[in-house]
Amino acid sequence: KIHFGYIYGVALIGAASMYTLLNLMSVNGVSASITVSVLGYCMLPMCGLAAISALLSLKGLFGIVLSIVTVSWAAFASSKLFVSVLAMYDQQPLVAYPCALMYGIFAVLTVF
Repeated sequence: KIHFGYIYGVALIGAASMYTLLNLMSVNGVSASITVSVLGYCMLPMCGLAAISALLSLKGLFGIVLSIVTVSWAAFASSKLFVSVLAMYDQQPLVAYPCALMYGIFAVLTVF
């Protein structure tokens, strides 16, 4: 059983890390509310993964593939929003990687 403290802790540390990273990478900077809003909005595929996890066991090949697709979708969407807001068009892979790491942690919490 996953305790809510882990979820809140990962979300808080992930949002603070992304806020710091985006402010270091961009010229204009970004507010904490925009960072949290984008990360939360792009968490929607993770909610779908959690709903499927409630119905099916995701511990096999199907779960791994579905988790990879979900993490990729969430990371691509969030990095696209960050890049368009901050005008960092050549840096999308650099933004997508930490987003994928954060969403990957949530996928691991969901599957196991």
